[in-house]
Parts: sequence; structure tokens; C-alpha cells
Amino acid sequence: MARQARHIDADFVRAAERLVSARGRVVVMGIGKSGLIGRKLAATLSSTGTPAFFVHPTEGAHGDVGMVRAGDTVLALSHSGETEELKRLLGPIKGRGAFLIAFTGRRQSPLGRAADLVVNTAVEREACPFNITPTASTTAALAMGDALALLAMAMRGFGRDDFARLHPAGALGKKLTLRVEDLMHRGAENPLVRDDRRVTDALAIMTRTRLGAASVVDARGRLVGVFTDGDLRRGLQKDPRLLARPLSQIMTRSPRTIGPRELAADVAPLFRKHGLDNFPVVDARRRPLGVLDEKDLLDEGLL
Repeated sequence: MARQARHIDADFVRAAERLVSARGRVVVMGIGKSGLIGRKLAATLSSTGTPAFFVHPTEGAHGDVGMVRAGDTVLALSHSGETEELKRLLGPIKGRGAFLIAFTGRRQSPLGRAADLVVNTAVEREACPFNITPTASTTAALAMGDALALLAMAMRGFGRDDFARLHPAGALGKKLTLRVEDLMHRGAENPLVRDDRRVTDALAIMTRTRLGAASVVDARGRLVGVFTDGDLRRGLQKDPRLLARPLSQIMTRSPRTIGPRELAADVAPLFRKHGLDNFPVVDARRRPLGVLDEKDLLDEGLL
């Protein structure tokens, strides 16, 4: 693939500029293995800000070329540039006023000569021992297609928020859209205890949930500490009378917190970095809104 980097030339850049500036649609075509790469290219373009769709050349020759309109951009994939099904469509494509970009390893082929721009996908030989089976050539087309899509993406200024809007589901969707407030425990599932209570009171409140922790607040409702089952175990080893002690003597002060609008995927690494099972979720005034537990992230596949 390092050799393909040499094919990123002026035509390649102009092809990306065309994808970004053109008001028409992007239509991708290819037969066989090139067609499979073309379908993937159309999907990659669409998911990165350049709407595109695939038209099978055989169907195109039987009427589907009517989907192509003046101002559209056609990306035609053929390593040889001699694919009969594509050759039959070159006249209709150009006749309808579409801009043609060829992905081919032969600039002087019928497809290369007809194209307005050529993305060079030439390879020295196929990986096949007989130099026949499309292998290296399809990999080259895939790499150049991805590179073109990413260059157009960068030219558009297509960012993380744009990507999130196009990927609302699946693992990608969760990483880009799922926020702390979507997963945190709140209300009765967010145990709170005043800092002037005793350890035994905090223990009773904490055990109402399965989180193994409670947020400690002052008279104004601001977070001043956390009390965990780990604090309890360590404290009892040192002081058998711990349960009667003031909570303020054993709680962990100034705990680490997170905000409700942070992406869950962004805060996930913090659990292992700091060796914590949960994080209090607070507002700008450090008032507890909820608690995010490590298990919540595990259930969503984010840890």
C-alpha cells in the first residue's frame, strides 16, 4: 500500500474537491470484485458526509442509468478499464451531463480516456500466483477509495458530532452518543447521606442499593465525600467501634467526579486509571445528580 501513496496526485485531490463542491449526487459503479469494493466505497462516503449510492452496471444498461442526472458525479471502478458493462454506460453517463471519475490501473483504457479524472489504482501484479485473480488490485482500489473518502471528509470539516448523527446505533453509536446521564443511577438508586450522620446510618443507606457506595453531602447538598464498602472494611480492621463514629471521620474527602453530559466512552478509561468502581455525577455546583457504576459501562460494552 505504500506504493499507492505515490498515486495521490493532483487528479486525486481534484476528485476529492469535486465530491465536496458538487451539488449533484455521487453514484458508484463496478462489476464483480470491483463492484463489491464500490459498494463499500459508497457506504464509507455516505457515513463520512458525502451521500452516495451504488448502481450495478448491468442494471444500469437496462434502465437504471436513468438515476444519473446532470451535475452528478459517477465513480466507476474497473482495474482494467475494459469492463464491458461499464463501457456500454460511458456514453449515456457523459451524455446525461455527469462528471466521471475512474478508479482504474490503466489511464489509456476506454474508461480512463472517457473519465474527467482518474484515480490511479495500478499495481505491479496480483497476489494470485497466476497474476489473474483480483487481489492486489482490489486492495489498491479499496485503499484509494478510503483515502478519497477521508480527504473529502477533512475538506468538509466533518467532525465527531457529524459522525455521531449518522451512526446512532451499534458500538459506534454508543461511543459517540451515549452520555453519562443516560446510564447513571439517580433518585432512589443514588444513595445520599449527610456528613453529620454516623457510619451506621451511612451503611444502612448505602445497602439499599447494590452500588457499594454512597455520596456524602453537606447541609447545602454539595458533595463533600464518598463512603464505600472498601472504606468500611478498611476502617473496621483498625477500629471495631467504627460504626458509632461520625461519618466525616472515615469518608473519602474530595472524591473524583464526572459531569452528566460527558460521553460515557470518554470517562470509561477513568475507572481503571483510578481503580474505582463508580463515580459520583455532579452539576456545576457539585450537587450530586447520580452515580455511574463500572458495571453500567460493562453492560454497554464500553469497558
